Amino acid sequence: MNFVYISPQFPKHYWKFCDRLKRNGVNVLGIGDSPYNELRDELKAALTEYYYLPTLEDYDAVFKAVSFFSFKYGKIDWLESNNEYWLEQDARLRTDFNITTGEKVENISRIKSKSAMKAYYGLAGVATARLHKVTTQDAAKIFIAEVGYPVIAKPDVGVGATDTLKLSNDAELEKFFSDGLKVPYVLEEFITGEICSYDAILNSKSEPLLEAMTVWAPSVMDIVLKQLDLSYYTTDCAPEKLCKVGRATAKAFGVKSRFVHLEFFRLTEAKAGLGEVGDFIGLEVNMRPAGGYTPDMINFAQSTDVYQIWADMVTSNERKLLDSGEHFYCVYASRRDFHQYIHSHEEILACYGKNLVMCERMPEMMVPQMGNQMYTAKVADLAATKEFIRFVQEQRS
Repeated sequence: MNFVYISPQFPKHYWKFCDRLKRNGVNVLGIGDSPYNELRDELKAALTEYYYLPTLEDYDAVFKAVSFFSFKYGKIDWLESNNEYWLEQDARLRTDFNITTGEKVENISRIKSKSAMKAYYGLAGVATARLHKVTTQDAAKIFIAEVGYPVIAKPDVGVGATDTLKLSNDAELEKFFSDGLKVPYVLEEFITGEICSYDAILNSKSEPLLEAMTVWAPSVMDIVLKQLDLSYYTTDCAPEKLCKVGRATAKAFGVKSRFVHLEFFRLTEAKAGLGEVGDFIGLEVNMRPAGGYTPDMINFAQSTDVYQIWADMVTSNERKLLDSGEHFYCVYASRRDFHQYIHSHEEILACYGKNLVMCERMPEMMVPQMGNQMYTAKVADLAATKEFIRFVQEQRS
């Protein structure tokens, strides 16, 4: 099997996807924009060959790289980046090389456009917040008259919380329009709830081989806009209520043979026409693994190896790795250099040393979302999770 992996060096822990493919006997062919001598040794060992390009933004150059691999090794069976930024290019390459094991370009809009997603949630029977495709300010006011302030303004096609705004009054709405729209935007009614993700590895029938739940608080949008400290956690298991809506959503979107990150609101206040406290409301779909170190956090929470489960899905369409039975909560808490905290770095290490599974500085490009310094721990339950977050992030008044 020939597998072309796009940008295998980023994020840095994605070498594990390539490593597990190699363990399964796959011919792993990498295309990336980091020089070969800058790749970590584990990635070099996992790749049969690596094709360096100064930029992956040049489609013709990436096309030529895939053509070279196809000429040298034969038909390409899989092509993947597992990265939101490259999903559309991945689809275009699969279409041009007739690679049938993933999304093709004619279907990509349903998983990239937030407005296009709504119809598929409807097919799944999953409630979603009302949405308006931004056209004019007058049309926006009509929508807001129906749903009320605040509303969320975000690019119809975008990654994470980039360029997302919360509009709370007419003055903010007017400023939003006066600033000019560089890309198509949507307005969405505001939902009061926790953001919970259904993280799953799906086989070729859209059936889950692994399921996990991650709870994000505060939201990534608030973290970026207000420069708050990020904390989130992976639970010991995914509740059946989330699994039900997650499976239905995956089926409705027709997504298969992928690692997915499907986002839902879990209502903390009842919302007329949507649901009661504790109900899950569709937010958006992401047809790639959750960001940051979440795949590793799932590993720690479920004592498993999501990279191996994914590789087994690729090569055998089944899960071969058995559940160990040991489940925990895995919690991430970060800090920003410009805040003053009650507990020092040394105190955190002294108090939680035996629980810490990761502790490191974050790369500069990830600081707006992830913070400067991160601590990740494996703990027993939700109460211990909340206490860890408090201890790490409590600030001096």
